[in-house]
Amino acid sequence: MEEPRNIAVFDIGRTNAKLVLVDLATLSEIAVESRPNKVRPGPPWPHFDTEALWQFLLDGLARMQAEHGVHGIVPVAHGACGALVAAEGSLAAPVMVYDDPIPPVAAAAYDSLRPPQHQTGSPRLDAGLNLGAQFHWQLTQDPSLKARTAHALGWPQYWAFRLTGVTASEPTSLGAHTDLWNSRTNRPSPLAGQLGLTLPPVRDCHEILGPILPGVAAQTGLNADTPVLCGIHDSDASLFPYLVTRKPPFAVVSTGTWIVAMAPGADAPDTAQINTDALGRPLPAAMFPGGRTYAEMAGPPPSATDLADTLAKSIMLLPGPRWHLTEPPETSPHRTAAASFALAIETADTLARLGHAGPVFVEGAFARNTAWLAMLAACGQDVAAVPSATGTSAGAACLFRPDDVPPPAGQPVTPLQGAERYIAEWRRLASSSV
Repeated sequence: MEEPRNIAVFDIGRTNAKLVLVDLATLSEIAVESRPNKVRPGPPWPHFDTEALWQFLLDGLARMQAEHGVHGIVPVAHGACGALVAAEGSLAAPVMVYDDPIPPVAAAAYDSLRPPQHQTGSPRLDAGLNLGAQFHWQLTQDPSLKARTAHALGWPQYWAFRLTGVTASEPTSLGAHTDLWNSRTNRPSPLAGQLGLTLPPVRDCHEILGPILPGVAAQTGLNADTPVLCGIHDSDASLFPYLVTRKPPFAVVSTGTWIVAMAPGADAPDTAQINTDALGRPLPAAMFPGGRTYAEMAGPPPSATDLADTLAKSIMLLPGPRWHLTEPPETSPHRTAAASFALAIETADTLARLGHAGPVFVEGAFARNTAWLAMLAACGQDVAAVPSATGTSAGAACLFRPDDVPPPAGQPVTPLQGAERYIAEWRRLASSSV
């Protein structure tokens, strides 16, 4: 087997799927390809186009192999998705989209089955954000599905299975608010058995499941012995380099469609969400769809003058979302400033609820949003931005060398001046609107 050097990270987000080739020596991104993660309508329910994603992966691997060489692969995905797989390897049912509403009657039936949060660390979330709720809904809708299903797989592990033919369960993926994992004990919860599903043997995220299948090698030109790792939850991939190079407490905020706050070493209350980190330890975490809100509400980029005006005029985007006083025109940069400020304050308050202490490292899209960063720092956080194109890809590639990971280099953020009154007023108004 060739020594891993160029690592292909297949990163499947809710909005987009990316294939990123990472130079393991420098953790630089050699090549990046992306496509929208399109949703197909039912029947039987809205679902991801897995075959289109598979072809995107194969085509991208073939190009990257021809241009640069690919020496290892690691799948990465968000935590609110999984696949039910038949014995011969095909999907037993289309892969459900987490934001498809689950009817109240079915949701209530699931609530009577799911383990309580104080046991698993997994809170009850909306729609299908708990993977267990998705599986329950699918089994309810299709009474024959249980008999067709041989394996219940996390989303990264489904793609590892497609590449290698090996099934596995993995703690960070199942430990991301699925209800299927007990993040306090690092073991499966009883839910899969209650649903009549089988979880495959547990493997660590950095374990090699096997080489690629012969068919994959033939279609991509990759060497037949190219190793594929078990895969990892996307936010945990961003966190991994910090876990192995820093001593807690600290926090990593991974940003994209969702803003995910992870706080190793936090003095978290019993009501906090607890995920599982890449070392198999309980991880205080919380999330909200900040990137989605920003995409819907923001306008053009603001200048320094626009930021000052937004503060002085108390132009605020409140939860809901709704505008305080008057909504700025769609062409106004004040929209962008206010959206950035609101999401930064919400991030700071999320960290506070986790009992966070120590520095905060920001990964992903918001690491390049200077207004958001400055407001987060103004909320009393010691903030450093790590403005790579995606920390997820570099962190996932590091799984190929977990004992030799360089510490991430962050750029210190200067707090936004004169924001104290704005922050206090935003919190007061946000609290009164709940």
